[in-house]
Amino acid sequence: MPTATISFDKFNQLQDDACHRRIRAARERLGTRAVLLCHHYQRADVYQYADLTGDSLKLARLASQTDAQYIVFCGVHFMAEVADIMSKPEQTAILPDLAAGCSMADMANLAKVERCWRELGEVLDVEQQVTPVTYINSAADLKAFCGARGGIVCTSSNAGTIAAWAFGRREKILFFPDQHLGRWTGHKMGIPLDEMEVWDPDLEMGGLSAEQIQRAKLLLWKGHCSVHQMFQPAHILRFRNQHPDGLVISHPECSFEVCRQSDFVGSTEHIVRTIKEASPNTRWLVGTELNLVNRLAEEVKHEGKIVQFMAPTVCMCSTMQRIDPQHLAWTLENLADGRVVNPIQVPAHEAELARVALERMLAVS
Repeated sequence: MPTATISFDKFNQLQDDACHRRIRAARERLGTRAVLLCHHYQRADVYQYADLTGDSLKLARLASQTDAQYIVFCGVHFMAEVADIMSKPEQTAILPDLAAGCSMADMANLAKVERCWRELGEVLDVEQQVTPVTYINSAADLKAFCGARGGIVCTSSNAGTIAAWAFGRREKILFFPDQHLGRWTGHKMGIPLDEMEVWDPDLEMGGLSAEQIQRAKLLLWKGHCSVHQMFQPAHILRFRNQHPDGLVISHPECSFEVCRQSDFVGSTEHIVRTIKEASPNTRWLVGTELNLVNRLAEEVKHEGKIVQFMAPTVCMCSTMQRIDPQHLAWTLENLADGRVVNPIQVPAHEAELARVALERMLAVS
């Protein structure tokens, strides 16, 4: 069996059509030994090869159910970590480009979250009063942090259900790393805005007073998705002025004002389902990543539906874009030749605790 890995440099200069030929040939050689998981935000020239697609919750479930030897995750790093955590010991999770990260996930790291927990402990009995909830868009060690402290993972699909579970156990939630999903979730549960405080990890005590911490039911980490912050209330106003009968649907990672002015708010799966199930000849303004919006527009245009992107400028997940045909061809050709490149392996002690938090999520949702 070959042992020397084919350098990516040999693929980096390949034209796309050559990459596609090599992807198809490698997939044929691999057969059922490899399964390709693609997030909805993945670029179209890679998404076309997906065996399984979905949002983060769906892909977490699928990663735990596949029997393939290799799970090639066309997404970002935290998604491949979830695949490694939830898959069987004999399976290998692979990320075609290790540079495919998530800027939101990077806004919360273990050192800062542990410091936050210690500082909260100066004001509260954290073990009795606070449930840590991490968005799935986070590193494995933060999922492990939650697993070890009675906490849980959530996605944009199930955040409300998870928050209800958490409040059923303790009176407060520490929610990280996306403040916007946390705020919208709290709002939908009827929590007043003045009982949701933003924790700034770069400030002592998060920039909050003891009184603010004691009053807050929901402590929101100061993090965000750069893609979803591109959408503004002015974009919705312009659309409504031009198309009074049009409908607006947004992802809950958008700002509170964008969500509040939308007709529908939900995960990528919710957005896809809502528009596909809508009446023919409807017009939609969509506040989420461009690749998904373009793909959805093509899929429903035969019904007379018009789907348009909310922002006037191009706005896509730049790190997700790193998984291109060149990286996919390189990954699959190496696998077909018996070489594993870019395996994602979460340390065993982290994986065990992270699995606890993920399995709590799957059981609750």
